[in-house]
Amino acid sequence: MSGQLDNAVPRRRRPNVARNVLLAALGLVVVAAIFSVLFVASLARSFDTKTQTIPSAFPQESVRPPKPTEGPAAQAVNILLLGSDSRGDPLDTAEQGGASNQRSDTMMWVHIPADRKNFFLMSIMRDTWVDIPGFGEAKINAAMAFGGVPLVVQTLEGMFNSRIDHVAIVDFEGFRAITDALGGVVVDVPVPFTSVHGNYTFAAGPQELNGDQALGFVRERYAFVDGDYQRVKNQQIFLKALLNGILSPSTMANPVKVSKLVGEMSPYVSVDASLDSAAVGSLAVGLVGIGGSDVVSFTLPTLGTGTSADGQSIVLRDDAAIAAIGAALREDQLGPYLNAAGLW
Repeated sequence: MSGQLDNAVPRRRRPNVARNVLLAALGLVVVAAIFSVLFVASLARSFDTKTQTIPSAFPQESVRPPKPTEGPAAQAVNILLLGSDSRGDPLDTAEQGGASNQRSDTMMWVHIPADRKNFFLMSIMRDTWVDIPGFGEAKINAAMAFGGVPLVVQTLEGMFNSRIDHVAIVDFEGFRAITDALGGVVVDVPVPFTSVHGNYTFAAGPQELNGDQALGFVRERYAFVDGDYQRVKNQQIFLKALLNGILSPSTMANPVKVSKLVGEMSPYVSVDASLDSAAVGSLAVGLVGIGGSDVVSFTLPTLGTGTSADGQSIVLRDDAAIAAIGAALREDQLGPYLNAAGLW
């Protein structure tokens, strides 16, 4: 009996398959987490180091409307988006609050409500006749020339009696870079035209634009009977398509594409000091799930066109609409207002 026990073959210990699988899975999770942290940190560094900071984006606090401290409006975000074609004096002059011959060809008030369910883009016609503090009545895009970015902010905040939280300036060349980084942007062209900017012809209907074509699309106004009105509409269409491409799962789930997008876009963007990668990241997280249909664009209503006392062709402001939109912004009720006004 003992001999049989002595000669018995020892039982081989079975490997703990479940434990090994678990350890391997944990290892992959740790590696993925480290990669995610490094990737996000790399994106943040790219944004913070490549973008330009606007040294003087806002006017003195004493002339600004207060930011709501309670209620939904306290969590809403207002961003002034300016487009520039970099003509004339260096943009640095305007960004530092100095007088220059710079004028903004694109002016949009971006409103992100507290519930983060929509993204509102309000275009303001550049020839809108307004009161510019310290200079009297003039076209609104002259504010940049008179006193740089701070005066543009002061003018708009005074019009709407609402506070702007951030400012971003995008060089038109940035549209080219962003479009190419996405691999093209599909826009639905409402009115066929040929742009003098690159001599591109755009047929009516959906078509994919590359970066050069995108520039021709957003800059053209001479090809239209209503000039700047149609150009503003085209800019809205393009920005909605651009946001749709950026927010699409095929972009957001592709680290290489996201990295390329941030790297290509950042050099053409100037932002106020508080609009850093952390602020942009926070907004991006809140907007997860937003799609193209949730981006609402409209033009600030006007009373048509006219002529100023000194003979300039101008766009007549609609004071009633400005007052109503200002109240909607302060109460974070822009969506309901647009619905009631038939603008959405």
